[in-house]
Amino acid sequence: MKRLLLAGTAMLVLPTAALANCPAITMADMQGIEPGAYPQQYELSAFEAAAGCDMEFSTNPAIADLNAQIVGNPELPPLAERLPAEPLVVVPYDSVGQYGGVFDALSNATEAGTSDFLSVRHVNLVRYADDLQTIVPNIAKSWEWNDDFTQLTFHLREGHKWSDGAPFTSADVAFWHDNLMLDTNIYESPRDYVLVGGEPMTVETPDETTVIFNLPAPKPGLLTHFATSYAPGFQPQHFLGQFHPDINPDADAYAQSLGFENGYDAILAYYGNSDWTDTPTPMLSRPEIVDGLPKATMPTLESHIYITDTTEGRRLVANPYFHQVDTTGQQLPYISEQNEVYINDNEVRILSLVNGDVDYKSQSVRLDQAPLLLENQESGNYTIQLKPTVGMPAVSFNFTVEDEAKREVFQNLDFRIAMSVAINRDELNEVAYFGQGTPSQILPFNPVPEFVDPQWASFAAEYDPTRANELLDSIGMADTDGDGFRELPNGDRMTLALNYSTQGISGSVVELISQYWAEVGIQSVVKEVTPDEYRSAQSANQLDVALWQYGAPLAIHMGLNTFFRVPFGTYFEHRTGMLWAEWMDSNGEQGIEPPEWVKTIAADIDAFQSATPGSAEQNELGARLVATFTENLPIIGTVQAPEPIYVSNRLNNVPEFKTWSYEYYRTYPYRATQWWLSE
Repeated sequence: MKRLLLAGTAMLVLPTAALANCPAITMADMQGIEPGAYPQQYELSAFEAAAGCDMEFSTNPAIADLNAQIVGNPELPPLAERLPAEPLVVVPYDSVGQYGGVFDALSNATEAGTSDFLSVRHVNLVRYADDLQTIVPNIAKSWEWNDDFTQLTFHLREGHKWSDGAPFTSADVAFWHDNLMLDTNIYESPRDYVLVGGEPMTVETPDETTVIFNLPAPKPGLLTHFATSYAPGFQPQHFLGQFHPDINPDADAYAQSLGFENGYDAILAYYGNSDWTDTPTPMLSRPEIVDGLPKATMPTLESHIYITDTTEGRRLVANPYFHQVDTTGQQLPYISEQNEVYINDNEVRILSLVNGDVDYKSQSVRLDQAPLLLENQESGNYTIQLKPTVGMPAVSFNFTVEDEAKREVFQNLDFRIAMSVAINRDELNEVAYFGQGTPSQILPFNPVPEFVDPQWASFAAEYDPTRANELLDSIGMADTDGDGFRELPNGDRMTLALNYSTQGISGSVVELISQYWAEVGIQSVVKEVTPDEYRSAQSANQLDVALWQYGAPLAIHMGLNTFFRVPFGTYFEHRTGMLWAEWMDSNGEQGIEPPEWVKTIAADIDAFQSATPGSAEQNELGARLVATFTENLPIIGTVQAPEPIYVSNRLNNVPEFKTWSYEYYRTYPYRATQWWLSE
């Protein structure tokens, strides 16, 4: 018999094998059943055929009580009416799980350091399997490309439903694309991933389960975008559409009856003007009208949904309409509730981890904290995995900083080379990374494809303070007042503000970089700020120096051009040269015109994305991208090193991660819906 923890009360349930006629296979014991078409999962009919069974379904015994906490949700119909006609069958790693429990998560603040936790409940049309090579179905049941990668067709699951029981159909994908992503009332300009070479896609919906993306040019990486992005390719038309004037002629009047200014105000309250899905709900942003709202948060397809949202944290409960089941027919997720707490103080966060107060954490946890975490594994009842990273801690100088004297220096390649060779990467590796890393220059592709010339890894990456001093002398930066620090060529004092957040880079790394630059006469001041403060300053073009991790795998670059198009990253990543980006985005009507190499690299990434994957043409373009990028040093690399992943020992079915990686969307490849909690 199994004993489950539900809402703090122990209860007995039948053995798992009695819950269904299908065998309780796991990846650890497949019981002779052949794997499906995709790793670690099956479509229902394929599993029943492989296992020779007719699956019976069961659900969390507490699901009705959990559903009652979701504001605006109706009473639940039977499980058969909540699951799709063909749910996705997930094969657990080690064990068929037990229902119940509260997953404790830790983030920095609202919208800061929250991607770690969001990835635990995340869904998109497809995802990467945990080999980080194979794209597998998730929300979509299947897909196919045409011959030249200009048309991508997804097939959805018949009978799939949103968390409030409303049908999920192809109309929800078209609504996301046409009425949100391309609506200038919501996005001033479209996101890169709904554009191909700067031109928008179109979406067709011939029936409720078929979605066709028509591309103006080939873009094979559109599929990889959906496999890795935090931004799902769908939104609930039945809910948000009632506030959209193109869907509902009475949208403004309805929104005003609820206390909003108009329909778009309501959409922005629920959805935000960002594709980041962890924006605050009206429970936080509009507390004065919550009681009169039809729903406190918009419906979701994720494994869990918000029930509370405050400045201290958030709480979520299992989605009663979730589309996945395990091999015995138990509806996933196993874990009943999620509890997210915000702690902006890094030292307090680490203490919380050491005390065992958290079930999983990787974002904002850095290698310099690993000794303390490793030392306390037994007492805190957790395990630390040290795993390779994709992004590298990196530095860039703001090409369009407001101070024109600084701007002139930052745009001088000799200055950037000087600042790069002034960094003692070998010592940085030993001191900040305990000798576990590899000193290197930034190569935006990581892992490095074969088409990249290995010479670029050492470009301006040697420690050479003599060369640094000579280059700084040559551009007219001298210590004119004898205080040991160089002035700008016009004689003005220069002190670099090195503002950083531990979410993006370790403080010890920033302190060492500041020291190395001081040794060649460049003064700087180091200050830790919150992620929100950092990103706000970066967006406003107010940073002297950007300090964040940088780099992405080939799969990301296939679908997202922002790493090679100024400002060389998205809002959540490393960015520099915001006014150059403004010029590029406005076709020269605003901002500051960038140099030719910036325009060239932007054109090359568009051509790279349209080339056939693995072709000689794409390889040549990729090699040229890396060469142009690296020889101009818009981003300066440091050391590629592992980072810690923290997993509570009470959390089951958690595998060894391949990477500590935002770029593959953290836990998404590792199927957190089949994680379960021991008592």
